[in-house]
Amino acid sequence: MRILMYGAGALGSYFGGRMSEGELNVSYYVREKRAEQIRKHGLTINSPQGNFETSDVKLFTSPEQIENVDLIIIALKGYHLEKALSSIRKIVQQTEAYVLPLLNGVEHIKKLQQAVGEKNVLGGFASIIATLNSKGHVEHTSSGSAMKFGPLHKEQAAFCEKFAAATSSLRTNVIWEEDILKHMWKKYIFITAFSGVTSASQLPAGYIAQSEALHLVAEKIIREMYQLAELDNINIEKGEVFSMIQRIKAFPQETTSSMHQDMRKGLPLEVEHLHGGALRLAEKHKIALPVIETIYGILKPYENGRPMR
Repeated sequence: MRILMYGAGALGSYFGGRMSEGELNVSYYVREKRAEQIRKHGLTINSPQGNFETSDVKLFTSPEQIENVDLIIIALKGYHLEKALSSIRKIVQQTEAYVLPLLNGVEHIKKLQQAVGEKNVLGGFASIIATLNSKGHVEHTSSGSAMKFGPLHKEQAAFCEKFAAATSSLRTNVIWEEDILKHMWKKYIFITAFSGVTSASQLPAGYIAQSEALHLVAEKIIREMYQLAELDNINIEKGEVFSMIQRIKAFPQETTSSMHQDMRKGLPLEVEHLHGGALRLAEKHKIALPVIETIYGILKPYENGRPMR
């Protein structure tokens, strides 16, 4: 199976690196600046699950260079998707590849389906806490990592079976979920709360457990998102919601969200993709999400990095 990792930030480099380590045929579509960095320093993973490094990295910087690909894994931040759509469309037209987006949220699914066709787009997401260091090497700091994927159409099941078999022995968890949309929503619910509270308070996760008031804000976001999921016909059990509320208190003291990490570095935030997306869905269903709307208002000035002046 020929896999193209579209993006080689921490997410794409980590999972692409694990696939290369497992001797899968992996290449990367990257911007020229990132391509130069990888050519100079190689691709390296520093991880509790085992380190890996390679200088044998196949890189593409334009769609015209790509001829044979079976799967495009999109490992971008949500705010980069719009600019990437035309390139993704060209690659799919040239290769007839499936597309597996690892973006947060759910709005991007329809955008991709409109761009490349409904039957080409799988569902999926990733769970990992990682960043790139000054050399562009992956610093994986969470105890585990996982990529979940699944079919959004029954015709995709055979391909999902092949991908599951190809990735079954990697040093990361690649998991086929039949009801992938439900699992995408569960992550969306949790990350909207976790990223929102840590970023708006500018505090790591340990403070959520210590502050009853801050944890209550997180709980209200989870409940608002659960209401939204129900209206979107996603069947999530109340017990699963309770588990999310408890989980948000269970992180180590200094663990924080990737959005909060980006905020600390003055990088753009996925606030429009996550919290803005929830508000657009709420408008569609004619409901109010007052706590999410407040978090959105606090974070929106930081959307492009440093706050507006």
